[in-house]
Amino acid sequence: MQMVGKRWIIAVNAAVCIVGGLVYEASVLAGDERRGDPQRGRAALLERAYLPVAWSEQAYQNVWKIWGLKEKPANFEALFRERYGLHPAPYPNDGLPMGLRYTRGLLGRGITNDCLLCHASSLFGQSIIGLGNASLDMQALYEELFAAEGIRRIVPFPFTQVRGTTEGASMAVYLLRFRDEELRIVPPQDFPITPSMCEDAPAWWLLKKKKTMYHTGSTDARSVRSLMQFVLNPLNGPEYIQSLESTFADIQAFILSLEPPRYPFEIDRALAAKGQALFEKHCARCHGTYGPRGVYPNRVIPLEEIGTDPLRAKGIPDAAKRHYVRSWFGRERDASGQPMILRDEIGYQAPPLDGVWATAPYFHNGSVPTVYHVLNSKARPKIFTRSFRTNVEDYDPVRLGWKFRELDRAPGPEVPALERRKVYDTSQPGRSNAGHTYGDQLTDAERFAIIEYLKTL
Repeated sequence: MQMVGKRWIIAVNAAVCIVGGLVYEASVLAGDERRGDPQRGRAALLERAYLPVAWSEQAYQNVWKIWGLKEKPANFEALFRERYGLHPAPYPNDGLPMGLRYTRGLLGRGITNDCLLCHASSLFGQSIIGLGNASLDMQALYEELFAAEGIRRIVPFPFTQVRGTTEGASMAVYLLRFRDEELRIVPPQDFPITPSMCEDAPAWWLLKKKKTMYHTGSTDARSVRSLMQFVLNPLNGPEYIQSLESTFADIQAFILSLEPPRYPFEIDRALAAKGQALFEKHCARCHGTYGPRGVYPNRVIPLEEIGTDPLRAKGIPDAAKRHYVRSWFGRERDASGQPMILRDEIGYQAPPLDGVWATAPYFHNGSVPTVYHVLNSKARPKIFTRSFRTNVEDYDPVRLGWKFRELDRAPGPEVPALERRKVYDTSQPGRSNAGHTYGDQLTDAERFAIIEYLKTL
């Protein structure tokens, strides 16, 4: 194979993982039967690879050389996880963190990625499957593993603009460019890429309440095929991809079986009761009510009302949407034979808030570090950084989210990109923290009462 062709395949292989940061936002409409088995789905998710080898085992073992070290550190595995924002696997994984796994290719055993790279994290020393990975630096992971392989940077566009977010929707568009309507490989189609949509992966356990998925509520949440976009690797043929539909129905069932972690610290129940009344008055219209009789309204809030960063809502080109609808993915039908129609609303879905304490940072682009700042737009930091660790000392139980440090200015080009991506600059495209001003009329006492109530969800 010529080097150009090889680099093209590696670039697309590098691309496919990031789609997993979005495509698993799946659920079922109330009353629908789940079509898969959650136990089979757990095994399919945690024990099987769906992508070919991306890196050799030697690249992983030698990546410390790219870090500028003179010898391999004794705590290499821990340093690897911390450098790239990965987390220990709570299941057998041959010493690799969640999101990476060994698989076999034409040249022997190597390493590939899976959807837990974006959809698994940890809290206070406990790994949690289904919690969006707000620590991940996917750009560094890919660039440095490729460098350890002896390959210069080949990613087709930045996978990560700021640490803890990915360019998942852009990657979905990128992968579609190389497939016709029957998923056969074709020369790339002319779909423009918007590599600044800056997405924070939502928690999987929210999905069971949703009728539509993605941050924009654009797709029917019963869809199984939407879960499968990440397998569009050039080495995966149409027949293989389509044969996985029943497997991904099982994976969907497993995702829908997940529950949020409970808040681990003390809760002021009297204050929480006051907060519940305030929440139901000011917040429930969009985010729903909770408890045995709770109702989730599944509202997509128009962009002109919500006022948050517009790039994710507007960033997917119409040509890509039309191609998706005509393709095998878009021809999926529900149990009654009706098509699962792609919605084209320009706005953002107000999510359920179960386990919201665990899901910081907030907004679709991760631009707001705590719930307090969600409820007080005037106090939001403009430029800030944080540790990207997930220990108790990194968490703010008062304002509910990650502790952060506000900066006077963003670092310049003289600072290594690895360090620049640790700084969230809300003046940059896709990273605005404006909008959602509904809490501005509240007093601080009311905000903290609502926060106390949210700890109970």
